[in-house]
Amino acid sequence: MRTAHALAFLAGLSILSACDKPGETPVDAVEVVAPPAIVMPADAPPQEEVDPGLSPAAAGVEGSCLSEVGAAAAGRLVERCIQVSPATRPPCNVQNRCALIQGEIDRSCAMYGPDEARPPECTA
Repeated sequence: MRTAHALAFLAGLSILSACDKPGETPVDAVEVVAPPAIVMPADAPPQEEVDPGLSPAAAGVEGSCLSEVGAAAAGRLVERCIQVSPATRPPCNVQNRCALIQGEIDRSCAMYGPDEARPPECTA
């Protein structure tokens, strides 16, 4: 049985080797070309250089809730947002503006009907 498998394997190799045409460049000899460098369009807005070692939250990015009100207040606002938002990817993050986070809280709390009990985070 092993002999039959070995013969089949050798037959397959001979068929594959017969597929090479004389004069074709082997795959190993193909020149690899690097992709072109990325060039920003002339009308693109200026880009800010950011230290890759710092997360925007740790850096206190200008315009973030963290930089607007500080870590403690931003953290409380984010916790309220997480508690009330039904969104699968809510903007409850200290890197976002406080107004955006508060807007998500307001939107989420407005979804409750007049006869429904709102969570305490809606009144804080």
